[in-house]
Amino acid sequence: AMTEKTLDQLRQDIDRIDDQVHRLLNERAECARAVADVKVREFEAAQQFEGDQENSGSAQQLLFYRPEREAQVLRRIKEVNQGPLADDTVAHIFREIMSACLALEKPMQVAYLGPEGTFTQAAAIKHFGHAVNSHPQSTIDAVFSRVESGECHYGVVPVENSTEGMVSHTLDNFMSSPLKICGEVELRIRLHLLASEDTLSAASDGGLRCICAHQQALAQAKSWLDAHYPNVERRAVSSNAEAAKLAGDEVGVAAVAGDIAAQRYGL
Repeated sequence: AMTEKTLDQLRQDIDRIDDQVHRLLNERAECARAVADVKVREFEAAQQFEGDQENSGSAQQLLFYRPEREAQVLRRIKEVNQGPLADDTVAHIFREIMSACLALEKPMQVAYLGPEGTFTQAAAIKHFGHAVNSHPQSTIDAVFSRVESGECHYGVVPVENSTEGMVSHTLDNFMSSPLKICGEVELRIRLHLLASEDTLSAASDGGLRCICAHQQALAQAKSWLDAHYPNVERRAVSSNAEAAKLAGDEVGVAAVAGDIAAQRYGL
């Protein structure tokens, strides 16, 4: 019978497998770089051809990022997954691999509804991975303008919330903008009550003065807040991320916000 491996032997196995994974990641990156070279050559040839034509239309845009191709890759990864890692976990890892490889071709500029730490930023990261340059905007209008002007390649805006319905401001912008929807991200919203270490120390002596959040989050968390903090003032602010920033800056202030805000503001 095969003897069970010692901890040391298992760790050596992991190191050996990590080396193989690392080598394959770099091989994939080289392949992605070769794809970029082919795209550039084809693009230049097409521009040359159009330049030779009389009254040719405008040259096509060089596209490195193809949402439909990435969706196809992720679907395939989930279909062939045999565990023990969950399908979504494997898709998340490959999302980041594709993001890093794409950044070698051309770092993408993505505008999103900020500030840093919003659920819209979480959606942008879920869709594009961490290797893009993301630019927080203070309004939905500003996201549209950055993409329309060409400063950013893509924009991420909220369009629907399962409890509060459609985001009418986003829909209004699509009516007057030439931009089109080219992808969709579904994000599970999990809210936390967040505070700094200093506020937590003060709170044990009854020093929690105020709970801040976007109006929508305060409405969603109302029954929980009524049960646990019925006597603490609630203040509506422009976003949950703004609330998290306040909670980081002011002792006695807590925020209702998501994981990404907790990480960003150290709560």
